[in-house]
Amino acid sequence: MREILGKRRRLLSQQSDGRPELISAALTFATEWQWPVLPGVAPDPQGRARCGCPDPECTVPGAHPFDPGLLAATTDARMVRWWWANRPAAPIVLATGGTAPCAVSLPAPAASRALAALDREGMRLGPVIASPTRWALLVRPYSMEQLGELLYAKDFVPGSLRFHGEGGYLALPPSETGQGEIRWERAPLPGSASPWVPDVEAVVDAVVDALTRTGVSAPEL
Repeated sequence: MREILGKRRRLLSQQSDGRPELISAALTFATEWQWPVLPGVAPDPQGRARCGCPDPECTVPGAHPFDPGLLAATTDARMVRWWWANRPAAPIVLATGGTAPCAVSLPAPAASRALAALDREGMRLGPVIASPTRWALLVRPYSMEQLGELLYAKDFVPGSLRFHGEGGYLALPPSETGQGEIRWERAPLPGSASPWVPDVEAVVDAVVDALTRTGVSAPEL
């Protein structure tokens, strides 16, 4: 227990290498777009592929909440400023669902091919977030019942698709995680209004169709 508490104190005290664009982005998400955010746990400074959390088998190093937990996500500007004043290099984590977008994610190579196919068809997409391994397409908030009905109606859904809904989370640009840089593959249009995002039905239908027609058997990553 003392080891875990000590690691937590070290995580909270990591205030070097701050990036001013992180707090600026976090404030934009929270106050202008009304997306609840919180700081993620930083990658382990002794090896960025490892996470700074106590779980040695963490599969999303530096890209998830730890302390505070996900329920602390907020749109309050004072809290956001306080968090990033004390942890200036912390990744920005979005609490998906509710007033914030949800997301559909898939492995990066398959996502690149799927987006190219959707562009050729003139499909309108919202912002797309990219990490070195996975891309996430932002969608309107949906319920688990809505998602269940949508997937049940499908003859085939690639197992590599992941759904970030109510109670989920997603690292936002310009965060740096253990897997590398989080960036916009499709950036939101400039302006203070919350970005437009499509319905989950349209995205799942289009992505599944594009993956099936292009013969992409997206790996389980």
